[in-house]
Amino acid sequence: MLRDVLGKTFRLVGYTIQYGCIAHCAFEYVGGVVMCSGPSMEPTIQNSDIVFAENLSRHFYGIQRGDIVIAKSPSDPKSNICKRVIGLEGDKILTTSPSNFFKSHSYVPMGHVWLEGDNLQNSTDSRYYGPIPYGLIRGRIFFKIWPLSDFGFLRASPNGHRFSDD
Repeated sequence: MLRDVLGKTFRLVGYTIQYGCIAHCAFEYVGGVVMCSGPSMEPTIQNSDIVFAENLSRHFYGIQRGDIVIAKSPSDPKSNICKRVIGLEGDKILTTSPSNFFKSHSYVPMGHVWLEGDNLQNSTDSRYYGPIPYGLIRGRIFFKIWPLSDFGFLRASPNGHRFSDD
């Protein structure tokens, strides 16, 4: 009797550990569901929208200009940010101050990306903290799950003119 109970308990623990490892790998390497908060990505992503983020792109350097990514915040590593990739390593970026009065150019160093929110007037992004290391990127958002009225692939940036190849 005791042997049967111990056997079933060890089997249950073994299955729990196996499925826990599978779930960890799926969320770490494949992707997961994320809730975005804050106004910085409006109108593309509204506060409390639920999206799907895939993590394979970051492992294979598949991040491109125009992609929306989840990254660790450079100013607060305990929180994540949701921003659009404006520049990749080696790109020259035209930066503006919040007042749009002062304009300058910045270069994105090797191993870094330049991130900005779609809502340029209400976004704390690379214009404030500079380019972020590629290693801080957690995943690429490409699909909106909630609200159901916006269900589907994300639309293009309202600031499409920001992506220049010169």
